[in-house]
Amino acid sequence: MRIPNFLIGVLTAIFLLQSASAATETAPINLPKSTADHSKFKILDQDFASGPEVTKACLSCHTEASKQIHQTQHWKWEFVNPDTQQVLGKKHVVNNFCTSVKSNEAACNSCHIGYGWKDDTFDFASQENVDCLACHDHTGKYSKPSGFAGNPVAKDTEFPPGSGKIIRGINLKEIAQKVGPTTRNACGACHFKGGGGDGVKHGDLDSSLEAPDKALDVHMDAEGLNFSCATCHQTDGHQVPGSRYAPTARDKDAAHLRGAGDKSNPATCQACHGQAPHQAVKLNDHTAKIACQTCHIPAFARGGVPTKMTWDWSTAGKLDKDGKFQTLRDENDYDTYMTIKGDFKWAENVTPEYVWFNGTNKYTLIGDKIEKGDKPVRINGFEGSATDGKSMIWPIKLFRGKQQYDPVNKSLVITHLAGNDDTAYWKNLDWVKAVTAGMAKGGVKFSGQVDFIETESMWAINHMVAPKEKALACVACHSSAGRLEQIDGVYMPGRSRDHARWLELGGWLLAALTLIGVLGHGLMRIVVAKRNR
Repeated sequence: MRIPNFLIGVLTAIFLLQSASAATETAPINLPKSTADHSKFKILDQDFASGPEVTKACLSCHTEASKQIHQTQHWKWEFVNPDTQQVLGKKHVVNNFCTSVKSNEAACNSCHIGYGWKDDTFDFASQENVDCLACHDHTGKYSKPSGFAGNPVAKDTEFPPGSGKIIRGINLKEIAQKVGPTTRNACGACHFKGGGGDGVKHGDLDSSLEAPDKALDVHMDAEGLNFSCATCHQTDGHQVPGSRYAPTARDKDAAHLRGAGDKSNPATCQACHGQAPHQAVKLNDHTAKIACQTCHIPAFARGGVPTKMTWDWSTAGKLDKDGKFQTLRDENDYDTYMTIKGDFKWAENVTPEYVWFNGTNKYTLIGDKIEKGDKPVRINGFEGSATDGKSMIWPIKLFRGKQQYDPVNKSLVITHLAGNDDTAYWKNLDWVKAVTAGMAKGGVKFSGQVDFIETESMWAINHMVAPKEKALACVACHSSAGRLEQIDGVYMPGRSRDHARWLELGGWLLAALTLIGVLGHGLMRIVVAKRNR
């Protein structure tokens, strides 16, 4: 039976209306990533006068959060290296940037995830001292100014007192109502600006990674994969994997996802890419000795933000022609000299240096005896060799400094650099007073004499991973004066130090004899063929 055309039209209209209705019902709603809208929480609808007041409100729901934080390196700033048994962390080591957190807590602890750490009286057991906003702020407005021992400023405050300078207060209520999962910006507030400014310390971490393109970092590409820091540094009970004090230099595991009972480091390249990530078998052979970062991070500080490569404290103290503190800047407006800090050198698009690294990172600590010699003292050194079976060839930033030193006790020193008291170096430009105060704060013996010693520190390069088409080509290493020219214990075809003249001469001789043999054989066949005819 033939269906009338008008009935077909009616049925079609009904079908289309039902489809449109179903599509409307199933259309995804644009929801926030967090499972909670904190602006709807009554306990956050109040004016907060301090950071601890905010944390107290947070703990009313997140009852175990502070207890978890208390177990982390982020909170303790302390780490016991299982191999060397050295007690490390910002409370214990000396660096060749601002030398030490000790004695400078009020300034340095702006990057601690706590409130009020100004000296040894800080209560590490206090749950309300934990700073939730430092990691979970989504407004971009949260800040903890230098000099306030990790406390935010909730109302306009004159600082330093009597200076006439006003630090504007921030609205803690607004920030608390808009918290969420950690972001690159939240992590970067400290990690991008370590050492005193944007890009200063690490070389592969700076503000260019807040919204990078694919060319700068293939994983964090804001228009592509858009990884946050926590995508790789997957937390478990607020424990953040990936330590610069004891990094995973060689991950032998297959690709693995973080799950129950998995204690491996999810922040390695192999955790996602496995042991054979390349289509070419020969390239996969390289992964036995060469860290992925060596080929896939051809340069660091390449996002438009330079990194400091040297810092010379020994030149500090020079005043301008009017007898005032001075700051000299280069053509890009980066400081190259400061009266209170000395000379600096900056660089962009830096080619890394390369070392064998087995995961052991050994530090020179306060009190360790060191001699002033021809070579710089290593603040920290990556240990490893071609023969220990645990090492890989890694790219590093090698930071060079010249810093304060006790020539009698032959040790590095703690220097009181920050603060408003008269012993702070920036107040009086007197090294003896500043070091005396710093060493007293650290409870360390000091001779009363100050000299300067050359130092160097190593920083593993892990970020700013280039797209695969921008990875190093073979010729970058397999050539005369290539990138790995100074690496011992490995034979590398094409490298000048691996040229053996007798071997090359023998090879050319064999090739010549082979050619003569082939030509002779061919000539004989021609002659014999003519005779046979």
